[in-house]
Amino acid sequence: QVQLVESGGGLVQPGGSLRLSCAASGNIVRINNMGWYRQGPGKQRELVATITSGGSTNYADSVKGRFTTSRDNAKNMVYLQMNSLKPEDTAVYYCEAEVVITTTRLSYQYWGQGTQVTCSS
Repeated sequence: QVQLVESGGGLVQPGGSLRLSCAASGNIVRINNMGWYRQGPGKQRELVATITSGGSTNYADSVKGRFTTSRDNAKNMVYLQMNSLKPEDTAVYYCEAEVVITTTRLSYQYWGQGTQVTCSS
């Protein structure tokens, strides 16, 4: 069993910054790829950023240059630093992880509960 818990969301003004955290816990052997997704009002869930176990990253064009994802493998955590926030970034942000668990030694995909980010003036 694995749990992902996001934190750090909130209300910010345009141009502001937030740092989201996602902590993984449970029967973890290792965590492979991790990602951040978001879902705005009336929109489908979209991929924001991904990061491999080795730290290689990819970003959606809409956030490139403004957002940075990183991870701390020793702590089983992943972060999303969001700078220069825009109203269009308003969404529920979810973290996702591909986790090899102890019981099966197989990889499964897990999702966090989401954290609200609102950028408004």
